[in-house]
Amino acid sequence: MDKPAAILSGQITGLLLAGGRGSRMGDVDKGLQLFRGEPLAFHVMQNLAPQVGAFVISANRNGAAYQAISDGLGHGEAVLCADQLAGFEGPLAGLQTGLRQCATEFLLSAPCDSPFLPSDLVQRLAQALLEQQADIAVAMTGDGKEAQVHRVISLMRSSVLPSLDVFLAQGGRKVGAWHASLTTIQVAFKNETAFYNINTLEELRQLESDA
Repeated sequence: MDKPAAILSGQITGLLLAGGRGSRMGDVDKGLQLFRGEPLAFHVMQNLAPQVGAFVISANRNGAAYQAISDGLGHGEAVLCADQLAGFEGPLAGLQTGLRQCATEFLLSAPCDSPFLPSDLVQRLAQALLEQQADIAVAMTGDGKEAQVHRVISLMRSSVLPSLDVFLAQGGRKVGAWHASLTTIQVAFKNETAFYNINTLEELRQLESDA
């Protein structure tokens, strides 16, 4: 059997999920918190820029600041949008917004608080998604009882939007529950540090001091 054709970066839109409330950081905008001299969102987008063709930024506040981050990367103008479900409804609301703005066949989603994402993230997710004919490929680290599924770090076909629209309209908000309704696969990565997400200001300061 012939191997499925590879997915090119130009076929993928990168979605930065920056629309959260940031409650564990004291209700600050997490993506704009400085880390090693740059906002967290900058690090995420910088890591993803060589792997995607365009960006959509889901941000419910401080839009001008996120646009400035995108402009500083020199990767083309990002589409900036707020969640259509008002009231900080969680990552699925951001995914819905990103999918509605997506002009490519595939969408890669990533949170604004994961500054170490690996350079082979898209390549490995895309390969697995094609080989297993899945709707969504999700990153996973560890194994057994230590396994951790990073549900919002995922590559999906943009054709999943109608399914998400129905799920949200019915009151669903859990990412895992929506994934379970589709053909979703998990792709194992060995480097757990690459998927570390910064949830609190204490974690941010600790990682700064470790640098």
